[in-house]
Amino acid sequence: MLTPAEADAAIAAALAPMPREVLRLPSCAGRVLAAPLRAERDAPPFDRVAMDGIAFRFQKGGPRRLRVAGVQAAGSPALTLSADHDCFEVMTGAVMPHGCDTVVPVEDLRMGEGHAELANEREPAPWRHVHRRGSDAKSGDVLLQAGTRLAGPELAVAASAGIAELPVNRIPRIAVISTGDELVEPGEPILDHQVRRSNSYGIAAALTLAGFPPASDLQLPDREAVIRPALDAALEQHDVLVLSGGVSAGRFDFVPGALASLHVQSRFHGIAQRPGRPMWFGTNASGKAVFALPGNPVSVLVCLARYVMPALQRLAGGPRQAPRPVVLARDFRFERPLTFFLPVTLGYDEQGRTIAEPRPTRGSGDFIALAGTDGFVELPPGPATHAAGLVVPFHRW
Repeated sequence: MLTPAEADAAIAAALAPMPREVLRLPSCAGRVLAAPLRAERDAPPFDRVAMDGIAFRFQKGGPRRLRVAGVQAAGSPALTLSADHDCFEVMTGAVMPHGCDTVVPVEDLRMGEGHAELANEREPAPWRHVHRRGSDAKSGDVLLQAGTRLAGPELAVAASAGIAELPVNRIPRIAVISTGDELVEPGEPILDHQVRRSNSYGIAAALTLAGFPPASDLQLPDREAVIRPALDAALEQHDVLVLSGGVSAGRFDFVPGALASLHVQSRFHGIAQRPGRPMWFGTNASGKAVFALPGNPVSVLVCLARYVMPALQRLAGGPRQAPRPVVLARDFRFERPLTFFLPVTLGYDEQGRTIAEPRPTRGSGDFIALAGTDGFVELPPGPATHAAGLVVPFHRW
C-alpha cells in the first residue's frame, strides 16, 4: 500500500497538462498562462510624473519663483520648456515635459497670478517624484512566466502590455459521479433506511471554489449493468471523473471492476492513511483520469483536497503548491500505523505563529463535525502522541 507521498508521485507521473486554448483577457481569470508574456515596450514607456505639482529645469541656486508656461496633463503629448525661469503645471501620470528634470509637489508650492513659488524650507532635486522610463521593465522583458496563475495583478500586467488575449491551459472537463442505492436527493421523500445524497454537493462546491466547476453530475445505482456503460459514456465526454462510493472490496463495490473492463489502468488502489484508505486512481490510454474516492463523507472531502485538487492544478498547467506549515495547538494521540488527516481550525499564538486546533470527527461518516473547520493537518503514522508545537503540513478544504 502506498504512502501519501508515493500516491502523489504516482498521480503526477500519470498526468500531463491540458492542451492550450487562446482566450480574451476577461475570460482568463483563474487560468494558468501557457507561454511567457513579454513587455511590448519599456515600463513606464516615458519619464512619468509621479506627483501633482510643477516641472522645471533644475539650477543650483536658481530662481524660486517661476512663471507657469502651461499645463502638462496626463495623456497629452510632451510640452517643451523654453526658458529657465519657466515651469509647467504637471499632473500625476503625465509625461515629463521636454527640457524638465525636476518636479516639486503642489503641497510645497504657493500658486497665484500665473506663477509658482517654492516654499522656503523645500529644496528641489532632479528626478525626485519622477517614475523613470524603463525602471520597471525594458521592452521585451519577460513579465510573466509560463505556469503563472492569472489573478488580478497578473491580468493588469497583461493589459498594460497591450495583450488582448492570452494562451492558457484548458481547464479539464470534470464529471462528479456518486454510486449507491441508499442515496436520495435533497427535497425528495426519504425512507427510514435511506440517506441523503450529500457527497456530490460537497465535491461540486469545492471544485467550483477552486476554479474547476463540474461539467456534469451523475447518480448511479449499485448495479454493474448500469455502472459500466455510464462510466464508459462519462469517459468519452470528460477529461476527469471524480467518483464517490463503490470503491472498496464489498459485494456491491463494482467501480474498480467496471473501470478495468473499460481499460482504465489502475495506478494504485489503497493508501496507508486514515481516513480514505481505499482510494483508487487510474488513467486510460487517452490520458483521461479517474479518482474513485471512498463513499464516507469525511474520506471524500479529505481525498479531494489532498489528492484531486493538486492533480487538477497540474492538469491546468499550474505548479504544485507545497502545503502550508502550521503548529499543532495541543497534543493529539493516534494509535494506527497510518498517516492521519486531522480536521482543524486555524488561529494565532502570542508569537504570531499559525496554530491548528484539533477538531477530530467521530469517524469518517461524521461530516457534520467538519462544519466550521478550515481544513486538516497531516500527521505522521502512529502509534504516537503528536505533541503541541509540532510543525505539520496543512491542507485547506
